[in-house]
Amino acid sequence: MGAADGCMRSSAGQEYSLKCPGRERWIRHVNKREIGSRSERSVGEYLTRQGYEILQYNFRCRSSEIDIVAREGRYLVFVEVKWRSSGRNGAPEDSVDARKQKRILRAALYYMVRFRVPEGTPVRFDVAAVEHGKVHLIRSAFTF
Repeated sequence: MGAADGCMRSSAGQEYSLKCPGRERWIRHVNKREIGSRSERSVGEYLTRQGYEILQYNFRCRSSEIDIVAREGRYLVFVEVKWRSSGRNGAPEDSVDARKQKRILRAALYYMVRFRVPEGTPVRFDVAAVEHGKVHLIRSAFTF
């Protein structure tokens, strides 16, 4: 929506409000990318306190993105971070369905080739669910 749409915008940090002609109330929008990024950093801090070594945030390839790549002991761990502001859309971890798992797996395989991870290195896929500011870590959430 640009200036041509007749809407007025009011900015406040990572949130902004939008008021369009003909509407009685302000509509509040949240910058989801900013919240996602903050959630990933919070999970990274949590994982560090749990003994993980964070290797990389937001590893991207053509097919997908891995939120956090870490090492825990001898394991190379690929962590998918999911957050929800409320339970209306189900638990955060429920959104990591078979299709999303397949994308994460492809990205993980590419990561391992690109960074020459030694064959035989144990790999694990964790999901970190963030809801109401609390992290729930699911180790070995899925396998390949």
